[in-house]
Amino acid sequence: MPRSVWLALLAMEGHVAIVTDSTAYLPPEIAAEHHIGIVPVQVVISGRCYNEGEDISSMDVAKALREFQPVTTSRPSPEQFLIAYRAAAERGATSIVSAHLSSELSGTYQTAVLAANDSPVPVKVVDSRSVGLGLGFACISGAEVAACDASIDVVAQTILDRASASSLLFYVDTLDYLRRGGRIGTAAAVVGAALRVKPILDLVDGRVELLEKARTSSRALARLADLVIERVGDKEVDLAVMDLDAQVNADQLSAKLAQSLPKAEILRTEVGAVVGTHVGPGMVAVTIAPKHWSAP
Repeated sequence: MPRSVWLALLAMEGHVAIVTDSTAYLPPEIAAEHHIGIVPVQVVISGRCYNEGEDISSMDVAKALREFQPVTTSRPSPEQFLIAYRAAAERGATSIVSAHLSSELSGTYQTAVLAANDSPVPVKVVDSRSVGLGLGFACISGAEVAACDASIDVVAQTILDRASASSLLFYVDTLDYLRRGGRIGTAAAVVGAALRVKPILDLVDGRVELLEKARTSSRALARLADLVIERVGDKEVDLAVMDLDAQVNADQLSAKLAQSLPKAEILRTEVGAVVGTHVGPGMVAVTIAPKHWSAP
């Protein structure tokens, strides 16, 4: 069993266990603190398969993409989920909430549903309709209520509600990587390339949609900051600023958001290898996760 799974499942006897996948992009120490098990999604480079978060980095993906190597992603196998579920049961969990990235973006959710049928304890599988820290922050909230002896239904609903209340805005240098992976329509990608625009995208009900277009990367990044500030307003939120091979731009954006949004707690990190495969080098993203939310 991967170290990231069993470490996170320690000391969780008597509680609903939380399992998610590596695209939640929770730092290992945070996942361990909240006893959240992580099942890795795979990245395949030139026919060789790697586990995200274990034996490949986002910079490895950026390098491969820049060198025009074939890069794809692959959902975990049912057995990988069963390893996590069995480990949770062995540690004393009586039920599991398994929460995963949007089924519109990956087959990971469907594989978890299949694996749940063979789990030694009941598993409720949640399609978060999100990805990245929108999923990650939601799992933390689920783990917090699980630690207070909440039922499996309450834990699952907490994760779904916070994920639904969260949003993801991101800038990419080109729509071509999203088009290749089938994560955005070909028409939108072709138009974007023809007009040489720099797109800002939104995750809407689990699907990637084109939100706005700018003529230059600097204008797009400035507009991204404005959109985040508008959406946050005076709310208390968790923010995650992520990038793929765009550290300077992401650092500048993070600094601007910290200055403009004093009630926000900002996590600054790199995007993982799986999402990096589909967005390409130059991506800058912001997850907005309200700390107080109501069911949609």
